[in-house]
Amino acid sequence: MLDSTAELAARASNRPQPPLHARVAEAAEPLPDPDAPDFGALIDRYADRRIVMLGEASHGSAEFYRARAAITRRLVEAHGFEIVAVEADWPDAAAIDRHVRRVEPPPRPQPAPFQRFPSWVWRNAEFRQFTSWLRAHNDAVAAPVRRVGFYGLDIYNMHDSIGAVLDYLDRVDPDAAQVARERYGCLTPWQQNPALYGRAAARHPSFENCEAEVVAQCRELLARRLACTEDEQFFDASQNARLIAAAERYYRVMYYGGAQSWNLRDSHMAETLARLLEFKGPGAKAVVWAHNSHIGDARHTDMGAARGEHNLGQLARQRFGEQQVALIGFGTHGGEVAAARDWDGEMEVMPLRPALTDSYERICHAAAIPRFLLDLRAGALDPALRRELLAPRLERYIGVIYRPETERWSHYGTSVLPRQFDGFVWFDQTHALTPLAPQPARQGGMPDLFPSGV
Repeated sequence: MLDSTAELAARASNRPQPPLHARVAEAAEPLPDPDAPDFGALIDRYADRRIVMLGEASHGSAEFYRARAAITRRLVEAHGFEIVAVEADWPDAAAIDRHVRRVEPPPRPQPAPFQRFPSWVWRNAEFRQFTSWLRAHNDAVAAPVRRVGFYGLDIYNMHDSIGAVLDYLDRVDPDAAQVARERYGCLTPWQQNPALYGRAAARHPSFENCEAEVVAQCRELLARRLACTEDEQFFDASQNARLIAAAERYYRVMYYGGAQSWNLRDSHMAETLARLLEFKGPGAKAVVWAHNSHIGDARHTDMGAARGEHNLGQLARQRFGEQQVALIGFGTHGGEVAAARDWDGEMEVMPLRPALTDSYERICHAAAIPRFLLDLRAGALDPALRRELLAPRLERYIGVIYRPETERWSHYGTSVLPRQFDGFVWFDQTHALTPLAPQPARQGGMPDLFPSGV
């Protein structure tokens, strides 16, 4: 007599399962080289979201930049995304935005973008190739308002933001510019090294910080919105004013450690992204480039569970809804990486240690597929496989600092990958990006990241 369906199912459930890495290999969708025309096609499944965030496991791996560029091209050309927002400072990114959209530069000579440590994160050949494409794409768009903009979400470059606010006010209201100079004068001694401002505020209780002045200036500038149309120049100035206020607070709290400084920075990035979407209109769609630690939902990592930290990806999900935000992580097993051993240190090309045995990266490596996409969403991934991947495991994070001698403690955290990300892009072997040599500031026009003749 034939076995019943229930008996067959029970027998199958008791059958030994293939090893986890073999089931990951079965679920993985192989990817071509990032330079292949169809590399970004597998990301089409996420293109109905308003925001697609693309991560990186390190700030110094060429494949991550090339892959994000290819995916962004696809999202722009096939799906109408018009905002590229990155983990970079607003005034530095503004120089690139003026270049790719052919916006007239301010009359004052502008500093070259991305000169501060770690300059190689954006001053590299892979990023230059992407911006060359973006400029060419925009040149073919007849209506300037439809050209794709490039924006920075980060908080650090207080010095150039102050200059940008003063430049704007000099043009539209010289009297207000003089008031702003007096208010920002409190920060003048610290502009080149604002970390010293934070140190002084932390060590000396009698130190008079600049919070009241920079907040008053920000509020006064934002009040102009009630009296005028918010054009691009005003939006840029107001965002720089917000950055100054946030950065002043950030540098004061960073010396106390804990979650406060991290949360302030990621809250600022999330608010900047929301303002960009609001400014561009209800149909605007954004692609975001940032480190995995910023875009992977912190609630499902030890960042959130143990340290009380939130991040950009989490805040975007909470603000816009999980069906409007796609979080795509990136990972690697071995090869090399561009990084420094200490803050403000020299960039080095370092060998990347193989992933630890109890990590998600080791599972992906054992799948033995050079490049793949793993769709982690419920309903897209086999339920039994997804349940097993929901067990917390180690995940590697390399920023601008890499210390392989203490890698387990310096560069790994615990996460739940299928809840942290909607998808995971895997490169088994990666190579260091190619940094560009630093250049002096130019007198306006094309930023020196894009020298003629290259």
